[in-house]
Order: sequence, then C-alpha cells, then structure tokens
Amino acid sequence: MTCALELKDLHKSFGKTEIIRGVNLAVQSGERIAIIGPNGAGKSTLFNLISGRFGPTSGEILLNGQSIAHKKPYEINRMGLSRSFQITNIFPKLSVFENLRCAVLWSLGYKYTFLKFLSGLRDANDQAEKFLKMIKLDKKRDVVAMNLTYAEQRALEIGITIAGGSDVILLDEPTAGMSKSETSRFIGLIKAVTEGKTLLTVEHDMGVVFGLADKIAVIVYGEVIAFDVPEAVRSNPKVQEAYLGTSAADAPAGAH
Repeated sequence: MTCALELKDLHKSFGKTEIIRGVNLAVQSGERIAIIGPNGAGKSTLFNLISGRFGPTSGEILLNGQSIAHKKPYEINRMGLSRSFQITNIFPKLSVFENLRCAVLWSLGYKYTFLKFLSGLRDANDQAEKFLKMIKLDKKRDVVAMNLTYAEQRALEIGITIAGGSDVILLDEPTAGMSKSETSRFIGLIKAVTEGKTLLTVEHDMGVVFGLADKIAVIVYGEVIAFDVPEAVRSNPKVQEAYLGTSAADAPAGAH
C-alpha cells in the first residue's frame, strides 16, 4: 500500500551543520500525525523540506509514491499537499469570503485567467461558501481579514489551506498564541475540516498533541526517536527523558 507521505533516510545540512540526520517516516492516508520535540530539534526544517522551501542534502520524500524532494513549493501544492505557517499568512485586505474564493480557483481549473469576473464563477463561489461554513466564519463573510481576531485569522488560514483540495495537510503550530478556550475549540475545528485527509502538525501544546493525533513522531537532534500511538509515546522512557522531562505519571494534564 502506497503511503500518503514517506520520508526515506532524509538529511539536511546547512554548511557543516547537520540539522536533519536520517529521518525515516511513513504516514498512511487519513492518519493524523503530531511532530513534537525540543526547540532546535529540527521540526520546522523538516516541514520546510516536505513543503519544498528547502531541498534535502540527501534522502527521499515521496507524496503518494511520487518524489517531491527537489520540487518547488507550488509544484508540490499542485500534487496535493498544502501547508499553513506559524505566522498567519492570509490576504489581509480581502474579505474572508474573497480569501477562500482565491484558494479554490486553481483546484477548479481556472488557473491564470483574466477573462472572467470572479463574481460570475458559480462553482468557485459555492465552494468558498462551503468552506466559509466549515470554518464557522459564515457570519464574518464580508469582514476584511485584517479585522478578524487572531483565532479567526488562524481559522481562515486553515480554511485557505484545505480549500485548494489537497489530501495532505501540514499545520505548523496552529494553536500558537491562543487561549485555552480558543485552543479547545480549535482542536474540534481541525478534526472537522481535516476529516478524511492526511494531517501532519507541529505542535508544542501537549493537550493539542494528545487530543488530536493518531500517532506522534518525536524528533530530537534531527532524528526520530519514537513514532507510535500517543499512549506508547507517552510511556516511552526516551521520550520522557528527551522531551517531556518527566515520568509518565507526571506528564502534562493534556497528555491523559
């Protein structure tokens, strides 16, 4: 069975400094994977490799069995992988609806066309309305994106990320900067909008990690030291020592 995403002996060096040191990871279609590890472990570098911002020094990255190791980000996106960023990345001067409509155009086959008025693209408008409701911003439809709350902007970015029709979604610290109540609601939103899709997320909030992930990959010094279901990772002595810094019994409350 072909994996949705597979990393094979992946390495990345910057000059003489090796950041990613032989990562192997196989993600099945529909799985939700959380990537955790201490600061400087290589999590963001790994996301940058998968999404095409960096090219690997060596090794292979396969998306649905096809190599994407040296493709450009827009090429990878068109092959079915979308990514959100730690810093909110939206069109601030467009409305919520217009942001989502922009996101669906390519997947509907419009590509670079300047001969049609967007208001007349019924399928694009219908799709944008669908995602608007999915991320629960339908009441903010015509609000300029820069005037949304922080949590609403993050929800919009996730909407933009999934609206392109990708099957593999990368979310980089999606709940960073949110209150506990906002984070709790956001976990439910992420589960709903990624239903049936393959999800990889980098996240520091252990409540989010253990509440969202089917499996957890733990990265330390550029290597995967554990990749398993949450309870197995939580009780892994290497993980407790390297990341949680505690015994399983004393793990964060969100880890139960």
